[in-house]
Amino acid sequence: MKFVYPWMLVFASLVPVVGIVWMAMRSYSEKKMRKIIAPNLQAKFLPKKRTVIFNVQMALVLLGLAFLFFSAARPQWGHSNQVIRQKSRNVVIALDVSRSMLATDVKPNRLERAKADIADLIDSLEGDRCALVVFRNNGALLCPLTTDHAFLRSALEGASPESASRGETDVGAAIRTSLSALDPAADDHNTIILISDGGDLRKGSSQAARLAAARNIPVFTVGIGNRDAGSTIPNIEGNGVQQYQGNAVKTKLEDDTLEEIAKITNARYVPLATAGTAETTLGAIYRRFLRQVSLKEQAEKEELRATERFGYFLIPGLIFVIAAALFSNGRFPGKQKTPKENLA
Repeated sequence: MKFVYPWMLVFASLVPVVGIVWMAMRSYSEKKMRKIIAPNLQAKFLPKKRTVIFNVQMALVLLGLAFLFFSAARPQWGHSNQVIRQKSRNVVIALDVSRSMLATDVKPNRLERAKADIADLIDSLEGDRCALVVFRNNGALLCPLTTDHAFLRSALEGASPESASRGETDVGAAIRTSLSALDPAADDHNTIILISDGGDLRKGSSQAARLAAARNIPVFTVGIGNRDAGSTIPNIEGNGVQQYQGNAVKTKLEDDTLEEIAKITNARYVPLATAGTAETTLGAIYRRFLRQVSLKEQAEKEELRATERFGYFLIPGLIFVIAAALFSNGRFPGKQKTPKENLA
């Protein structure tokens, strides 16, 4: 036997203590009454029958409380096979890990800010299945669709520019890799979130977005970086900035590519604010926009689960409490005797 809420057993164990205190207070009260009531009147005002009824009522109340607290602890024993069904969406997060994502116009840098926001998004997934794709010159699936959000977080923590092959950033490859991770039979419940600074050196994003649109899969794009001012990129050695022909390479957020992808796929483009507010975190974006994607009921495999047995204690507990109420000294409303009737 095991309990879902074992701490409720503490209350059940205190029921006998309540009974002892109750009896002590009752005994003390009767002793005081016997001191102030004349001996020849005690049989009338302190009859033994009333004491017996009180004891029975108290025993029923205590038994009822013990059973109810035991039931509240949710005892379980034995096992049964259960088919677990849940409604969920399928979400692929495509994260740009090109070196331009190391720019520091967003603190500490674009990539780390994106990873922090994805962690916030994971907290909002609830039962939704999620996959993680990273991309540079091509797309790489770091984590397939899963409800194991701990595994997803582990894959996210390891994402870096070395997670995908070097070369010109190809946003189209990211979309195609994300589409391959989604089951076409569930496209009504599939969606993609693409997070990037917008640099698409291969210029194949529009064509890939049309492939997603043909499957009715929205691609929500999230832009990260400063669109107004360029920012330098750390070099590979980490002791300076990346240069081209003797000049520092600068990068800024390119909205056009991301807006076009969202438009083609009937989704939304959302730029993450550089300061970071509660309204522009990925979790907030997910709750605002992605909830429009329909849910799919998924039948998981049979699981061997402990059988709930709280009903065996809940029903007797209620019966004991109701029985105690029937021993109450109160009366049901009805015709009351008049003083003349009492004297007749």
